[in-house]
Amino acid sequence: MSTHKRYTGLIEFYRDRLPVSANTRIISLGEGNTPLIELHNIPRIIGKDVKIYVKFEGLNPTGSFKDRGMTMAVTKAVEAGSQAIICASTGNTSASAAAYAARAGIKAFVIIPEGKIALGKLAQTLMYNAKIIQISGNFDQGMELVKQVAELAPVTIVNSINPFRIEGQKTAAFEIVDELGFAPDYHCLPVGNAGNITAYWRGYSEYARYSASHSAVTRNVPIMCGYQAAGAAPFVVGHPVENPETLATAIRIGNPQSWDLAWQAQKESGGWFAKFTDEEILAAQKLLSQQEGVFCEPASATSLAGAIHDINAGKIPEGSTIVCTLTGNGIKDPDIAMQQCADTQPVTISADLDAVKRAILDNL
Repeated sequence: MSTHKRYTGLIEFYRDRLPVSANTRIISLGEGNTPLIELHNIPRIIGKDVKIYVKFEGLNPTGSFKDRGMTMAVTKAVEAGSQAIICASTGNTSASAAAYAARAGIKAFVIIPEGKIALGKLAQTLMYNAKIIQISGNFDQGMELVKQVAELAPVTIVNSINPFRIEGQKTAAFEIVDELGFAPDYHCLPVGNAGNITAYWRGYSEYARYSASHSAVTRNVPIMCGYQAAGAAPFVVGHPVENPETLATAIRIGNPQSWDLAWQAQKESGGWFAKFTDEEILAAQKLLSQQEGVFCEPASATSLAGAIHDINAGKIPEGSTIVCTLTGNGIKDPDIAMQQCADTQPVTISADLDAVKRAILDNL
């Protein structure tokens, strides 16, 4: 008889390192435990002796890394007696908040920028039965409204300003060290609201302290590399961007809420921020899909675009082990994917064997 314990979600798995008690009712959809995939073909293509892994957070229950923080945020909201949650979102947070609210049996209100949310994310949020409020403004304006309304209405904010979000998200770093047996040399992330780079740094730092206290043999902590879209790069320019623009909607944020903590992660780790054009981001997304079989949303590919650039430039030296976070699933943004594949659209032929054979042989 097998004694294997079924995985039931990250809070249960890392309970001793999270702010929950034995009596806490955990709101979970079995999130976490996402694959760490070693890239085999891209290092060969770029001709560099490096190990690149991608932490594919797009395989969380709602298809993004947001579920890691949301399970904690909603669990603690319910523990505190809250009957409703609220968030501003460019898409992934709204879908995650709505799903976990449905699971908990409470209401979810989401504020989104009108016309600036990918179709897959909007469809999710609608199906999870959240109350969607569209504003004729951007995410940053929505975030300010959320903070103001939370002072006037009985709702709990579940954006990354909620400290329990960061607590949940830090577990991704735990998983990476558990699987590799050490921390990578470099960790590359897309940066929008900056909660994720904050959370990973906290996770790595806590794991290093935990390992030291238990005499475990692990590499210390990685250098944190945060990458942004050129049209939404407040960390690169050094100040908020009033009207951020990028096709990578998940990081179309000009005034990150985790500003100070993200700078702290960059400075303490010896890392850096950099920016990339939409064309460079989309090229990385397509490369990853076509060469490795991993389909992430555009914002996610920013981490790989940055890693490849900095490897080629010698900023990340050969011999390094690198982890790139892929924050969301490619199915989240089908329109961009279809535009990327304009030259490989389906062909229509007659339904007979000769036509099918010709179509195959002509493309071998």
